[in-house]
Amino acid sequence: MPAEIVEDVELRDRELVFADREDAGERLAELLAEYRGRDAIVLAIPSGGVPVGIAVAERLGLPLDLLIIRKIPIPGNTEAGFGALTLEGDLILNDMLVAGLGLSPAEIERLAAPVRKELRARNRLFREDRPLPDLAGKTVLLVDDGLASGFTMLAGVRMVARRQPAGMVIAVPTASRRTVERLAAEVDRICCPNIRGGRVFAVASAYRNWYDLSRQEVLEMLSRHAK
Repeated sequence: MPAEIVEDVELRDRELVFADREDAGERLAELLAEYRGRDAIVLAIPSGGVPVGIAVAERLGLPLDLLIIRKIPIPGNTEAGFGALTLEGDLILNDMLVAGLGLSPAEIERLAAPVRKELRARNRLFREDRPLPDLAGKTVLLVDDGLASGFTMLAGVRMVARRQPAGMVIAVPTASRRTVERLAAEVDRICCPNIRGGRVFAVASAYRNWYDLSRQEVLEMLSRHAK
């Protein structure tokens, strides 16, 4: 059964609706209010998902952890990816894009190798190599700052599903309508205030203040949250 999709219809197809990621997380938390006090956990995807996830976790009084996933960048275009990898080795590929790029299995593995190394480094830096908490029987809110192609989130969903949660909710401030519809078969609910249609979609277009977060900024955010 497809996921229930929860949006803010006043924000549909609009751009520049959030001041920044913190503002977006607070707006997102409004759609997730029913999870306050429930046996639930927020799993944020670094880097952009961290300030969004912190805002959601703090507004709802839920525990926060990180889901270490990275896209595999297209050669010559580090901003776009043809798939994603999780820390546990889940490899999700955009088969249509891979075919269009003419990538062989050997080339895919060559491009994935530095991503695997980066995943281990991030887990060591951001999570001190801790194992994920027990997710069995919990509702898991998977948080990022937006969904373009959605393959990074899909990799996270597959990783979490093995842990037998009671339910999975994709929670993002902004997303492409096509991607929301594609991921609806994978989870119980998708909460996204700003769903946009159209041929071209960019996560950054939902934000008035958008930039790539440094590792140090992420560490400082996590430290403030822990206190």
